[in-house]
Amino acid sequence: MKKYIYILLIVSTFISCDDELEQTNPNVVTQENFWKTGDDVLSGLAATYKMFRHIDNGYWGVRGVELTNGRGDDFFIRNDVKALYELSTFSNTPSTGTPTSIFTGCYTGIFRANQIIDNIGTVEVSDADKEKFVAEAKFLRALNYFHLVINYGAVPIFTSVPQTREEYFIQQSPESEVWVQIENDFKEAAANLPVTYPSQWVGRATKGAAIGYLGKVYLYQQKWEDAVTQFSTLTTPTGMPKAPYNYDLLADFQENFLPGNDNNIESLFEIQNQNVGGTEPWAGENANESQGVTTAQEFAPTEVGGWFEAHPTEKIFQEFQEEKTTDGDFDPRMYASLIWDYPGATFYNIPYAEFSSPFGYSAKIKKYQNWFDDNEGIWISEINEKALRFADVLLMYAEALTMQGRSAEAVPLVNRIRERASLSAIAALGQTEMMEEIRHQRMIEFFREGLRFYDLKRWGLIEQEINNSDKVGKEFLVLPKHAYFPIPQSEMNTNPNIDQNPDW
Repeated sequence: MKKYIYILLIVSTFISCDDELEQTNPNVVTQENFWKTGDDVLSGLAATYKMFRHIDNGYWGVRGVELTNGRGDDFFIRNDVKALYELSTFSNTPSTGTPTSIFTGCYTGIFRANQIIDNIGTVEVSDADKEKFVAEAKFLRALNYFHLVINYGAVPIFTSVPQTREEYFIQQSPESEVWVQIENDFKEAAANLPVTYPSQWVGRATKGAAIGYLGKVYLYQQKWEDAVTQFSTLTTPTGMPKAPYNYDLLADFQENFLPGNDNNIESLFEIQNQNVGGTEPWAGENANESQGVTTAQEFAPTEVGGWFEAHPTEKIFQEFQEEKTTDGDFDPRMYASLIWDYPGATFYNIPYAEFSSPFGYSAKIKKYQNWFDDNEGIWISEINEKALRFADVLLMYAEALTMQGRSAEAVPLVNRIRERASLSAIAALGQTEMMEEIRHQRMIEFFREGLRFYDLKRWGLIEQEINNSDKVGKEFLVLPKHAYFPIPQSEMNTNPNIDQNPDW
């Protein structure tokens, strides 16, 4: 995927009543001269992958990262960008910009995936290659629908490109049907995707990624045994690698979030970022657009060229300190995720004590920042976003076992996470105690990775945990209203057949 040439896939058709005018310009991409070769499909896939890191509409672009993290009890977004502050403080409306952009981005990805699936029949490649291309497109479609269902609930389902105006304006499908669509796409992807690719295609969706996401989809629906079946395909009961997959934890947690360690053994799926292309992150889909992201620059302190948009809450700062390592130090994940005023602390090669704290928080975000450089001056980060890590598989596997009353089987899986963090091993725990341990580990393991709010929602703990925090705006939280974003007002204005989410 790092070698993909990112292009915007635009297919145009021209209609004329005069036969003499019905000529095809060989220099223009049309439905008639595209979808002929494997390279055309690869271009279509590249355009579909690219949506994940789009600066405004991408789920792992800066706005998507802010959206997925912003509502958690561990995260605060200051009032610099109105839409971000609104979603972080539960004061958003159907017209709030960022949720609208992510809704648009997901459907753009789905449209592009459907183009590939609809047109694969005209492509001159083997049937085996067609099967793999379709499986890859369905993986991408499923991932976009997963993001839609956990954020918006019931949404319209498109499995082909609409051919008429009326086909664009369809009703929502019940949330249960959206989940079925996601399951079916990930199942087909898991059946037909390769285990690995040649090195020039690193980053493309693999069989292991599809299995991991299918397990996650089952977990979110509390289909515990189905989740166990998928996760057990990827790892042994002790959490060690299992052939033909070689997924494992990196010895050093921090290395997941440093340049040079992308696409490592801990990653099932990553969003590929590069400091290549144009120099303008906000240029849109054209030659001037950079293929990196601005997230690190926007989260960095002002002293190093940042906009200090986001901050960890005091709650997460204290959560990291609940348990010391076996040698009495802070959890290494705390050092990798946060920076605070401890002896010898430096950030961007500056003593931490020299940084201001305009909002009074004890710590700043370190994970995914280019803190080893002098500043974030170029506004472009090329650290890949780790969309699905093996650590997530281990803890989801442990959770699925625990929720079936099999907490003893979950112990070695949790201990793998604890061992890397230099924490003492745990012995057998009851279901309640094991779930408390899993919830604690997930909170500190995945800080800044966009999982916290969705974990709280599926555990039924949004209100309890957010109210029990120092999160700004917690007084505006209303449930079940804020468990989902509203359908964007722009969609309500355009589609006469869609209904607004309850309570909005």
